[in-house]
Amino acid sequence: MEKVIEKAVSKISELAIGATSANGGTREKELKIGGQSAMPFLHFEGSMPNAPVVALEVWDTVPEEWPLIADEFKDIVNDPIKWAQKGKEWGADLISLRLESCHPDNKNNSAAYAADLVKKVLAATKLPLIVIGCGHPEKDQEILPAVAEAAKGEKILLGMATKDNYKTIVAAALASGHSIIAESPLDINLAKQLNILVSDMSMPLERIAMHHTTGGLGYGFEYCYSIMERCRLAGLAGDKIMATPIINMIADETWKTKEAKTPQDEQPNWGDLHKRAINWEIACAAGYLQSGADILVLAHPESIKQVKQTIGKLK
Repeated sequence: MEKVIEKAVSKISELAIGATSANGGTREKELKIGGQSAMPFLHFEGSMPNAPVVALEVWDTVPEEWPLIADEFKDIVNDPIKWAQKGKEWGADLISLRLESCHPDNKNNSAAYAADLVKKVLAATKLPLIVIGCGHPEKDQEILPAVAEAAKGEKILLGMATKDNYKTIVAAALASGHSIIAESPLDINLAKQLNILVSDMSMPLERIAMHHTTGGLGYGFEYCYSIMERCRLAGLAGDKIMATPIINMIADETWKTKEAKTPQDEQPNWGDLHKRAINWEIACAAGYLQSGADILVLAHPESIKQVKQTIGKLK
């Protein structure tokens, strides 16, 4: 019986993160994502030159919304330098630093603080780096240009660029040789529109990663999965604008859900909280792997271990 094989007419753009000494940086390796000519792990239909990678999520302040993480790793979560240094030990491919304390409703830390912290993290770990702002559009326009300048030459991945602040962030990334994360709500048309706006500023499509505001459970997860899958199929069908790699901020979404926070004595049928919370993060990551995720940002070392093992078996 003849196999029915669906061949793509195009491939996903390949994006590089991190500059080694040979390229003017200080990272121990350059990570490449994307480049696929088939849907995830369908090796019989096309090539997958770069397997998905796993980043360790690090905050610059204690993640109060993640009580299990905050308690289990209380010796490091109040020190982003020590936290970032755990990345290599825990098997992460890169670090994702979130500048949460810069939010006006948090500590409202300055651009100078953000730039200094990024320099310290770059000195403390040689893994490639992602830097995420505080999520406040106006404040991110202050801190991310300073971060881009501080990390010049290191080829970091900078985010989030949204419809409200992309001009400032893209200009800063271009000036310092970085790539950017284009974030849009769960809508394929808005994602494409933002990619067009970003590329119109002379940012190469090969330096754009999409983030579809990851859903951590239920309807949000299913909708995000569907949007990601449609984006990937469009890219493989020849739509260059949609053929960019995808990042999922899984830790930030899963660890704040009630399923990852509610003790067993309050919900006996849910089982042990520690196992449940970790499995929640792993299950979310496994689902997004199948829809086209290229970067999975996780928080717990056991999640990183299990997801990396899964990728290793599938790639």
